[in-house]
Amino acid sequence: MQKKPSEWISIADLMSGVMAVVMLLLVISVLQNTYAEVKHKQEMESSQKNENQKIESLLEDIQSSVTAQGAGNLIDFNLEQSKITLKDNIFARGSACITPEAQMAFKNIEDKINRFLQQSSSAKIFVEGHTDNIPVSKPVTDYQRFCTVYDDNYTLSAARAREARKLLVGQLDSSIAKRIIVAGYGDSQPIKGISPEDDANRRVEVRLSLK
Repeated sequence: MQKKPSEWISIADLMSGVMAVVMLLLVISVLQNTYAEVKHKQEMESSQKNENQKIESLLEDIQSSVTAQGAGNLIDFNLEQSKITLKDNIFARGSACITPEAQMAFKNIEDKINRFLQQSSSAKIFVEGHTDNIPVSKPVTDYQRFCTVYDDNYTLSAARAREARKLLVGQLDSSIAKRIIVAGYGDSQPIKGISPEDDANRRVEVRLSLK
């Protein structure tokens, strides 16, 4: 019996070989993408860790300076959240005016804040004012006495954040100083776990970021 031509068998073998090569290339591509994603994630985690360490080191330095001069009652430190909280007693009662004691405390940390902003173009500081939920009883219009005018908690919180920013900025160049961002939240963000009326809600939070 005459043998069948082998052309179709050869083509089938060739197609099988091509498919095998395509599958191999696809697997290699998937592995390369997976490796690139894992490597990128590791680099991001390493970068984030380094940024956190820089901020934590700065906050520890500031905390030591504040504690050494006996001003620890004015500022709380949260290293995990990269945050400083300026307590209510950093301001005169019902005012945006910084007390002389607080001005002295900030004088010793101004250079440290400046270096933080100058070391990286991505460094930013967010200064956020907060109050309790007790309404302002009557408008305050004596700017000379209160360093601001206000008729509600939002205006007062923004004014306090603005005055805190002035202390942080110091002699910074305007191109760098614009990376200190101010916001006033009034009584909209009370501290979790305490009454909205609690005095502790009257605060200015200063968050540092290298993102």
